[in-house]
Amino acid sequence: MSRIGKKPIVIPAGTEVNISGYTLTVKGSQGTITRDFKPVVSFAVADGALQVTLQKKDRASAALWGTYAAHAANMIAGVTTPFQKKLIIEGIGFKAEVKGEELILNLGFSHQVKVKIPKGLKVVAEKGTVTISGIDTELVGHFAAKVRDLKKPEPYKGKGIRYDNEVIRRKQGKKTA
Repeated sequence: MSRIGKKPIVIPAGTEVNISGYTLTVKGSQGTITRDFKPVVSFAVADGALQVTLQKKDRASAALWGTYAAHAANMIAGVTTPFQKKLIIEGIGFKAEVKGEELILNLGFSHQVKVKIPKGLKVVAEKGTVTISGIDTELVGHFAAKVRDLKKPEPYKGKGIRYDNEVIRRKQGKKTA
């Protein structure tokens, strides 16, 4: 049984939670987020907290219980303070800029790489740093991973795109005689 699923999720002031069947909608100061869940859990709001309860007591449902509780907690956290990921771009001539709905990257290829920014995300490109923020933690993480995959950091000089808190294991180069 899930220990995460058993704990009630505190709903902060100014945040509104609506439950419609197996659809959870959370509205806060940063925006609104809606998510559909499988019919293995039920949601209830009581005493300023969201309670996630298990419908069936089988193994597959129990496995999803804590996951769905964590998703609901992330939804509530995202509409109060947006999630944020920072990417650091290292390399000579590597640049990033935002033009309209696109992130344009110069990564040492013969062409510019253009990545469409999904709706609901705010992307800011400043001198070697790209900051991605939004209310949906999955969307923020997925877009950051997609951008990082364009030019992963290499182990010899560390050139490429890496997360702000990521540590690159460096290798020693060739030794000359």
